[in-house]
Amino acid sequence: MSIELKVPGFPESVSDGTILKWNKQPGDSVQRDESIVDIETDKVVFEVPAPRDGVLEEIIEPEGTVVVSNQLIGRMREGGGETQSSAPAATPPAKEETDESASGESFATPSARRLIEERGLDIKSIEGSGSGGRILKEDVLRALEQKPAAPAASPQAAPAPSAAQPDTALSPEGRPEKRVSMTRLRARIAERLLEAQQTAAILTTFNEINMQPVMELRSRYKEQFLKTHEVKLGFMSFFVKAVIEGLQRFPELNASIDGTDIVYHGFFDIGIAVSSPRGLVVPILRDADQLSMADIEQKISDLANRARDGKLGMDDITGGTFSITNGGVFGSLLSTPILNPPQSGILGMHKIQQRPVAEYGQVVIRPMMNIALSYDHRLVDGREAVQFLVTVKESLEDPARMLLGV
Repeated sequence: MSIELKVPGFPESVSDGTILKWNKQPGDSVQRDESIVDIETDKVVFEVPAPRDGVLEEIIEPEGTVVVSNQLIGRMREGGGETQSSAPAATPPAKEETDESASGESFATPSARRLIEERGLDIKSIEGSGSGGRILKEDVLRALEQKPAAPAASPQAAPAPSAAQPDTALSPEGRPEKRVSMTRLRARIAERLLEAQQTAAILTTFNEINMQPVMELRSRYKEQFLKTHEVKLGFMSFFVKAVIEGLQRFPELNASIDGTDIVYHGFFDIGIAVSSPRGLVVPILRDADQLSMADIEQKISDLANRARDGKLGMDDITGGTFSITNGGVFGSLLSTPILNPPQSGILGMHKIQQRPVAEYGQVVIRPMMNIALSYDHRLVDGREAVQFLVTVKESLEDPARMLLGV
């Protein structure tokens, strides 16, 4: 029986998508719920799963095609996979299966295979922990964590540019250049950043934080925190709590403009900027004021992992009342973050650096961090913005304030 493969129904905010990759080719067997094709939109990547066990029969729309909701993109035949599954009873097919397992290609899940290709890993060097030695996403992540010695192989990978030369063209001046189509997510990021600069009156104010109190507290309890909650205690949970304290005192920064109205949100959905292979995404911590620090760390870790694997859903990245971005993980000392419309504020964190500061008439060395608050001056006055940033600073320099609510 032939089964039609159609584009899933997109949400109202998504008009169309682009076929990013066919994970199967005509004649390949598929299992129920296995991802057959990935469709990229300007927000997330949708996976089209197989509704039945069978064989992919026809690809109607190739990779790179722009498609809309419920559009027919391929066909599969039900039951073909069962014939293959019975084949191991015969000796020759069993040998063929062994050859496939040697290549590892058919024994990697779609998400694992995509991650392998993105990171340029050798699939044969990864040991699978799934059924029958199948390589799971967790196996790839484990291989990446164990890859410190991999830089030694990078000198051999140096000739890679020559491998890319077939895609390289010559400019009118005869100089090599490569032209690559912008991904839908990258195009959408560019569009929204330009929109923010054109529609909002963005102003940025700065301050600095002595991170020693937080670092001492974190150092004192990080092992016990990990043992109790099975997640590492990072700096982001402290910043989320400090930001919520500031938003509660200055609700304009948790509001947005809708036409001629100001919408004051009675909830705190904090966006955390995450760098992914496809570009910058901002998954949302829903009702962050109701989360413990352990909950915050666990949710951020989960969202970051799913962002890197392209597994974020629409609900994960839509909405948000305020954002936090951490350029410090890449070494940034100071920057002016751009608003994420329609939000009215975004906090920028930066690298912690040992610097001389004056304390009680003496010069001492402290781990200092620059922080920046970009805000929409149409809605937020400078006084509220500066006081918000001071609240964040004071909360982090004396973490007990957040517990006592003072």
